Amino acid sequence: MSTVQLGRPWLAFDLGQEMQVLSWAINRPGFVTASRIIWREVRNADLPEDLDVHGWFARELKSQGETASVAFLTSRDVSRFTQARAQVDSITAHAVATVGLSNAERVGHRIDRRGQEWGTINVALRLNHALSQTGLIEALSIATQARTAAVMDSGFHLPSGLATGTGTDCIAVAAPAGAADYAGLHTEVGEALGAAVYAATSKGANAWVKEYGAGRMVAPCSGPLD
Repeated sequence: MSTVQLGRPWLAFDLGQEMQVLSWAINRPGFVTASRIIWREVRNADLPEDLDVHGWFARELKSQGETASVAFLTSRDVSRFTQARAQVDSITAHAVATVGLSNAERVGHRIDRRGQEWGTINVALRLNHALSQTGLIEALSIATQARTAAVMDSGFHLPSGLATGTGTDCIAVAAPAGAADYAGLHTEVGEALGAAVYAATSKGANAWVKEYGAGRMVAPCSGPLD
């Protein structure tokens, strides 16, 4: 059974057991085995330009006993996390997300945001269905598609069109190790994980747009990031 634990500046997604996890997270990226996926909330003052971010984050994780966890950095207030569960037949999916759009981008374009705020979308997904590494790769692709659809449906406008994500998004997908190679849109796994990731991301994106507006080019700021 998966649970979410909040203790700012930390947010922890306890997977309930050791699982294979695939991500491009700053701590323990790639194919790893882990029982927790965690977020560390940061502010501008935490990350000066000359900071060795990896070294600093490693020390932060060690202080919390979380060096074995897959770990994200986020500028979103972690208490604003959203989550959603979906079930299709015997497949269950649990998604947890933090969503900020202050450095939103549209795929195929790039905005110069030097000196501006940086937001991010971080999504963690737990599946109860055993997958091979091939299946986990496809699951990650479906989760990314669901994230993108949710951001587009939030209606956040950029000069290049609707935002599809941010420049610093990260997704982690966890599942038991197994032999199943497929997790596409025609499968129960793909349906369940897509529904959970879409719902969690949509809740977060819509809340951010309601708070800040549907078209926001951010000015330089030394305060909190989103």
